[in-house]
Amino acid sequence: MALCPASVSAQVATDAPKAVAGAKVVTIERIRVHAPTIEGNLEGEVADRDVLVVLPPSYGREPRRRYPVVYALHGYSIGAEQWAKEIHIPTTVQNAFAKGAREMILVLPDSKTVHNGSMYSSSVTTGDFETFIARDLIHYIDGHYRTIARRESRGLAGHSMGGYGTSRIGMKHADMFGALYMMSPCCLSARGPGQMDGSAVTALEAVKTPADSAALPFFLRAQLAAAAAWSPNPQNPPLFLDLPVKGGAVQPQVLARWAANAPLAFVDQYIGNLRRYKAIAIDVGDRDGLKDDARTLHEALDRYGIANSFEIYDGDHTSRVAWRFQDELMPFFSSHLDFGSAR
Repeated sequence: MALCPASVSAQVATDAPKAVAGAKVVTIERIRVHAPTIEGNLEGEVADRDVLVVLPPSYGREPRRRYPVVYALHGYSIGAEQWAKEIHIPTTVQNAFAKGAREMILVLPDSKTVHNGSMYSSSVTTGDFETFIARDLIHYIDGHYRTIARRESRGLAGHSMGGYGTSRIGMKHADMFGALYMMSPCCLSARGPGQMDGSAVTALEAVKTPADSAALPFFLRAQLAAAAAWSPNPQNPPLFLDLPVKGGAVQPQVLARWAANAPLAFVDQYIGNLRRYKAIAIDVGDRDGLKDDARTLHEALDRYGIANSFEIYDGDHTSRVAWRFQDELMPFFSSHLDFGSAR
């Protein structure tokens, strides 16, 4: 059972938009935020999480001004620093402001784990990353920066696994955010077991410590990440998780637990929450294997009459994401977040 289609990849080199002449400089602060909701996890994930905070050009000059905040979630196999490089922060943010996007704060939390990704889910094995993003992190940022501390002035966005996190957290925590932007979201649908050859099963069952997963190929490691997030088992050391295939046999109960974490399976339960959003956007490349699920989510929202924008653009999973962040995502939040009490 693959976590996501094969278009998802690890850290990649991406082209950068050219810097706009005269664009004003942003400030990037690297901080650590303590997450009580991640404390005590069975996997040993640190509860003090690295976070990048991108402050707009006017932040230091206008001490009475307050700003909306966009929380931007990275994808699987990379952390916040790596994603910032993929989307070419600070250039793309500075360009967006220079092109007319209103100034806002961006927050990029690091949710990488020993298996390379938290899935932004709640698990005793990895810790409760869902609540860390939706509560702990917001409370810290509102307490330490000049934010407009209300849901209408907060945006949530993410790419790939981060797009999954945006859909999951966005549906469940509409009391905390006012607009959503999902970039190439992964893992939206409940998946069948598919075919896993004997060597793959053997490789997974040979992992005896969390650190051992580092030697696994990308998709096998992703299996462990998904299992740690969606099928934790505190009675099954040393990894404290259940796999969807064991000894060559499919485990239907584990697959059912994974399906329960698929946004397309639970979207119908959160229609009231989704109606609260001022705006929802989904985009995906035309050469990205994730495009069919992204379209299905768009169609589900349409079926319920929930306003949303959906675009399939010319690109693969990562090739145009920096441009999309600069020219689509930043203007989207500039238009749909509440700047009314900015001063």
